[in-house]
Amino acid sequence: MRLLVRDVYYNIARAGEGAPLVLLHGFTGSVASWQSHIPIFANHFSILALDFLGHGKSDAPTEPTRYRIECCVADLVEILDQLEIGRAHVLGYSMGGRVALHFAHAYPGRIEKLILESASPGIENETERAARTVSDARRAEKIEREGVEKFVEEWANLPLFATQARLPETVRENLKQQRLQNRADGLANSLRGLSVGAQASLWDQLPNIRVPTLLLAGQLDPKFSAIAQRMADAMPNARLEIVHEAGHTVHLEQPARFDELVLNFLTEI
Repeated sequence: MRLLVRDVYYNIARAGEGAPLVLLHGFTGSVASWQSHIPIFANHFSILALDFLGHGKSDAPTEPTRYRIECCVADLVEILDQLEIGRAHVLGYSMGGRVALHFAHAYPGRIEKLILESASPGIENETERAARTVSDARRAEKIEREGVEKFVEEWANLPLFATQARLPETVRENLKQQRLQNRADGLANSLRGLSVGAQASLWDQLPNIRVPTLLLAGQLDPKFSAIAQRMADAMPNARLEIVHEAGHTVHLEQPARFDELVLNFLTEI
């Protein structure tokens, strides 16, 4: 379904019955990122998955500031309000995890439990944050100049995703086709507006985020494993799970273990 949210249309997927569970994908992803997990989660929960602006079948506004993380959070609140969902579990991967964390910080009363997969509270150092904003702006220009196909090829070959080379060819091809469904202007403006460099750091706010939280990271992703460990140390109600034989995309590289950890966390009393 398409839902009008603050003057833009979001693509929304619904499935299952029970307590609401919101799924937030990463950069270059979409609702399709969760296609193998939704049937499993839908046996226990009412699933709400969305395409972020500039991704999948959602609108791609021309103004980069419309993609900023504060706007994503405001849009998520509006979506929940329109669908008459007061509180929900929220699961976010990478970019979606950053949005989920900001949502938990701004609206703790709207979240039952929070799951962050390979996510970060942002960049603390202002100089590093500014440099990241510049590098993402250059990458955005390159997407617009060279097109989605070339960008998807380069994105897949980033060191962050090196462990995906061990996945079956069919899985990697499916992931590539998902990414190719995105538009150049949408991805470019998402990079500009929702860059980790463009968002405020929440590191100093982590002790105030008291929502029960599961932090997931892959053993083969040392950068985000270290970030997750530090987050777990700072958040009063957080639990850390480092998943063996997984890199940045735990839900893709170890799907059965991912589903087990998510369901166990959400269903425990």
